[in-house]
Amino acid sequence: MQIAKRQGLNKAHGAVRAAVPVNSARSSALRTIETERAGLAALSEALAGDLGMAFAAVVDRIGRLKGRVIVSGMGKSGHIGKKIAATFASTGTPAFFVHPSEASHGDLGMITTDDAVIALSWSGETREFGDIIDYATRFNVPLIAVTSAPSSTLAKAADHCLILPKVEEACPNGQAPTTSSVMILALGDALAMAMLEWRGFTAEDFRVFHPGGKLGAALKFVRDVMRTGDAMPVVLAGSPMPDVIREMSSKGIGSVGVIDAAGALVGIVTDGDLRRHIADDLMAKRVDDVMSRSPRVIRTDALVSEAMEVLDSRRITVLFAMENDRPVGVVHMLDLINTGLV
Repeated sequence: MQIAKRQGLNKAHGAVRAAVPVNSARSSALRTIETERAGLAALSEALAGDLGMAFAAVVDRIGRLKGRVIVSGMGKSGHIGKKIAATFASTGTPAFFVHPSEASHGDLGMITTDDAVIALSWSGETREFGDIIDYATRFNVPLIAVTSAPSSTLAKAADHCLILPKVEEACPNGQAPTTSSVMILALGDALAMAMLEWRGFTAEDFRVFHPGGKLGAALKFVRDVMRTGDAMPVVLAGSPMPDVIREMSSKGIGSVGVIDAAGALVGIVTDGDLRRHIADDLMAKRVDDVMSRSPRVIRTDALVSEAMEVLDSRRITVLFAMENDRPVGVVHMLDLINTGLV
């Protein structure tokens, strides 16, 4: 008996596998994606109708919360719920995930009367939601149901219902949550983005919640990395070239900005400019004879990712940062690389 069970498990787990034909694998992948795409198309169509009205009401309710969005779900819906909560939190809407089973063993205490609960259940009959439903009803906590079953226990108990259209799962057995999971995830992203836009959440706000890694680096501003004061290489228009070269060498970025008497940037001298004029009695010249006019500049409040794009596209290494049409700093490509951007 035990041997038979083990053999059955081995077969289910694919312990002995034949090579999978490429065409078969490709067909399976395409079928899965097409089925899930059809689900997203149905969701989009529903949002253009009654679901869109319910969606707007939920956005308004979340926007008026004093507390947080509590997302909950079991199984695959739970995994999706954790991602939805994380997306809310990272885009300006305080949120976290509460597991329905753990809620019944003390985690209900995490939910306050200032919060709202988003409960994810395709069937609407997830029995583990019983205590959360009772708690929300007892303490008047807004309950938002995301389900495909308008007559389900969850939908009937909810203050707001986001009813998803019934669609075919990509699983050929019709069992594993696939299309339904993609639709719930997409709806959660749509809610988070609607709240982001409603709050006027900016790239600068986003940076506050994403200080680490390449994303954090890309969301830094030029003013955070630029060289200022004595570290900024500049000379006055009309300066002799020996002075220009000393300034360029002492600041170590291979360039020097040229400003007029009013402090406006009128040109730049780079290593390339020096090489082009080296045979023309360079040291006897004035900076005006050597500099390149109309240098590329950038705002101090531009993202460093924007600065990097300008440097890459123009094949240059230095940008002067401007405020009120005056150079207040300079950023070198190495400064951007040192942030961890690349």
